[in-house]
Parts: sequence; C-alpha cells; structure tokens
Amino acid sequence: MINLQKIRRIAVVGASANKEKYGYKVLKTLRERGYEVYPLNPKYEEIEGIKCYKSVEELPKNVELLVFVLPPEKGVKILKRAIELGFRNFWFQPGAESKEIFEVIERHKVNGVFACIMNLGKE
Repeated sequence: MINLQKIRRIAVVGASANKEKYGYKVLKTLRERGYEVYPLNPKYEEIEGIKCYKSVEELPKNVELLVFVLPPEKGVKILKRAIELGFRNFWFQPGAESKEIFEVIERHKVNGVFACIMNLGKE
C-alpha cells in the first residue's frame, strides 16, 4: 500500500508544459501540496522552472513514487525499466493503466495504485 502522507518525492512520468494537459495539472497540484516533484519527459529541459528528466535512469534514486500520466503503451516500458532500477511505488492516472501494466505490477510484487491522485489529500 502507498501512504501519501509518508511520501515526499514524486516523479511525474509524462509531465507536460502544456497547461491544458493532465501531465501539467498533476505536476502543479502535487507541487502546490508540498511534494518535491520531478518531471519526466524527454521533450523538455524544464517545466515551471523545475529540471525535467529525460528518462527514468536519470531520476534521483530517492524518488519514492512514480505517477504515470501518459498512454499505457509508453508507460509499460518505463514501468518495467523503473522496476529493474529498484523503484517500487507506482501510481497510474485514469487512462494510463492497462491490463499489461496491472500484470507487470502483480508479477513483480510492487505497489501500484490506479486512481486519480489529484482527488486525494484535498483539505
């Protein structure tokens, strides 16, 4: 189980500088709620003044959660590589999940949540 109250460092896989996309909205919301955010998208150098990482290999190893906001056919490859690198906590926004992703989570016995992260922790 993933306890968001204990997590401080979150990577947003599929982060976007486009303010209309959920990759931007999730990044902004998590940052406003006090999390350290690490955008991951090879298209950008930075988003909202935050360094953007090109690949999961570049992420700091102390990132505690990867939130996926991209199509599942892209996400499954990143998920598999993240597991190989030792990451264990994954969150999939609606539309980012798939049967294959669920099976990878189950097979590797890592933590996966399939829900909208922006609805949680509202005060």
